[in-house]
Amino acid sequence: MKNRNETEGQLPFLSRDLSWIDFNERVLKEGLRKDMPLLERLRFLSIVSTNFDEFFMVRVAALKRLLNAEAAVDVCGLTASEQLKAISEKAHSIIERQTACMRNEIFPGLAKNGLSLLRPDGWSVPQLDFLDSFFVGQIYPVLTPLRLEDEKPMPFIKSSSLNAAFLLEAETQEAEEANPVSEGKALKIIVPVPSVLDRLIWLPNNEYVAPNGDEEKENLPLALLEDIIVTWGAYLFPGYRVKESMMFKINRDADFSVDEHRDEDYVEAMVEVLEGRGKSDVIRMVYSPGSEKLKDELARRFSLESDYLYEVDGPINPIDFMELANVVGLEALNEKTWKIYKSHDFHEEKSAQTGFTETSVPIWDRISQGDVILHLPYQSFDPVVRFFQEAATDPQVISIRTALYRTGGAIPGVGIQSGSLAKTEFTYSPIVRALEQAALNGKHVTAVVELKARFDEERNISWANRLEKAGVIVVYGLSRLKVHSKITLVMRRENDRVKRYVHLSTGNYNDRTAKYYEDICLFTCREDITYDAGLIFNMLTGYSTVQSMMRLTIAPTGLKRRFLELIEREANRARHKFPAKIIAKMNALTDIDIIKALYEASQAGVKISLCVRGICTLIPGIPKVSDNIRVISIIDHYLEHSRIYYFSNGGSDELYLASADWMPRNLDRRVEILFPVLDEKLRVQLYDILNDYFRDNCKASILNNNGEWSQISPAHGEKPFRVQKAMHERAANASNIPEPAKMEYTVRRSPPAING
Repeated sequence: MKNRNETEGQLPFLSRDLSWIDFNERVLKEGLRKDMPLLERLRFLSIVSTNFDEFFMVRVAALKRLLNAEAAVDVCGLTASEQLKAISEKAHSIIERQTACMRNEIFPGLAKNGLSLLRPDGWSVPQLDFLDSFFVGQIYPVLTPLRLEDEKPMPFIKSSSLNAAFLLEAETQEAEEANPVSEGKALKIIVPVPSVLDRLIWLPNNEYVAPNGDEEKENLPLALLEDIIVTWGAYLFPGYRVKESMMFKINRDADFSVDEHRDEDYVEAMVEVLEGRGKSDVIRMVYSPGSEKLKDELARRFSLESDYLYEVDGPINPIDFMELANVVGLEALNEKTWKIYKSHDFHEEKSAQTGFTETSVPIWDRISQGDVILHLPYQSFDPVVRFFQEAATDPQVISIRTALYRTGGAIPGVGIQSGSLAKTEFTYSPIVRALEQAALNGKHVTAVVELKARFDEERNISWANRLEKAGVIVVYGLSRLKVHSKITLVMRRENDRVKRYVHLSTGNYNDRTAKYYEDICLFTCREDITYDAGLIFNMLTGYSTVQSMMRLTIAPTGLKRRFLELIEREANRARHKFPAKIIAKMNALTDIDIIKALYEASQAGVKISLCVRGICTLIPGIPKVSDNIRVISIIDHYLEHSRIYYFSNGGSDELYLASADWMPRNLDRRVEILFPVLDEKLRVQLYDILNDYFRDNCKASILNNNGEWSQISPAHGEKPFRVQKAMHERAANASNIPEPAKMEYTVRRSPPAING
């Protein structure tokens, strides 16, 4: 849909939400690629579904609330109604292609390789007998049918959960008399599918297949839980016949927040938000074919128009199939596992006496030798865990301060599927464990726990309670601001002074996502940075006016202003005919002021290269507006998550890492940190990494001046270059570098002075 402001002489902007849809389409296209292993393709197709769940719960919910303000026009020039219409058209198209690919390519391809998803019409007699017993013994006892009556409220339906719906008619006079209110009408029943049940059921089979003429291998047949429930659902309704049935899930409005003024009972207020989210308005329904009557009835009950109804002729939650990635014998259907390399900067070796991995140099000694960066997940997250663990046990460490946003691990009592299909493991965050241990060891530990981390609120409340019981001082963020910073400050008594060590990162303290989120973190003991870190924690946990800082810049007080100054500095150099360059990598670009500044810099002659993973409302390549701006996006094996900002500064290059994207929520409504990379060797390393993203011709797409994305392919005679593979090779080579000699460093005896 063309943006109206392009034709009205205003600066051009894309719709934020339509740009997000385009991002999910780029994810879809990875799943459609026939040059990738089948289970890797299925992974991307599954991500499409989970992405849409959150998108409808948050963004579409927000747009629907704007429908009453129809006169309000977005900066892109479209009303909420126009955007919702375009979202519906694009989303329906994406889901239709996703479903068709799974039905026509993925599942037939898996079957040829010995992994068969059998639907009810494909079950053999022995398999029917097995499933009948399986349903009666393991599924039937935990199902709860809920009546759907005309004059009564809907039973509670949980957001994003799977449900079966049945249309019944009485088979006997006794059944008819048992429900006189129906007066011969068909009865409607909803059966929520408990999350404790496995979604994939292995079927008995002794047949063998010979794929593509190769040697025979065992055929592994599977059935879907929803197919079994629909097929044997009649067991739940003695005396009634199932006329029609279907599966469905709904997405509820999750776009509302806690009452920020209730500081005295903030946790209770957040619990109320979670409870309210569970019963909020329904935004979308995804359903299987099978019953127009049930579909129409549910749509009426949920007050959903046709634009918000999505028929899926296949698995409603394809993410369940990701369990197959760990099945022995299916390795050829996955992309080969990418090894995670240990950072040579944090050297480890095995003890000949104990056989256990031991560190040859304490982490404090290594950081004291000079700044260190880790590039996750190409390099292991272990040094970050070590940073906390050594702080917890080192007698010289006296204090730890940290900000926790998403820490990972399972909520106690909630299982996470890990490893095999049948095994459920409980995992706990090693970061939280280390903080608990530190407090129990008598150290002064403070944790700023952000309860407003969307969809992780319950987990964070759980960790906060655990930390408080261990003696950790827990601070629940700030009113009206999310603490999105990723920062930890450790204070260690050394000789006659207290020395500070800081960890800063573009990503969360989450040991699980650190295995597939691309992020960069920095360890340093530079006194100017560590002093600034202390000021930040004082502001987070107490009362403090905004302090001037030497190295760190924080939102919402100064980060946007700093970015605008850096962009304007490049523009000013270009206006005076000096070379000027900006290179930036982020997850999203939507801030109007930043985009206007980039347009002005482009017009001044600044060469601007942007790598934006997801949403981008800037339009590049428009003559006399943005013709010096190039925008690409990388969708690949790992989720691109780091934020890197480079400004050439007339040859005195400046390179920054940040927890913030160029979005209003990051710059205006969150506590974020921009931190510089000051070590010359590390700056060169990061500059090379940043430039490599713009060499990718395998997994990159480019944003055109018409607002559409195009896949980049190698030109004739050009060698293919895949940036994530290059990063992986770089990490492999770095892991083999001989251990560096210890460096000398200067110790300051007093806090640095604060400039102006």
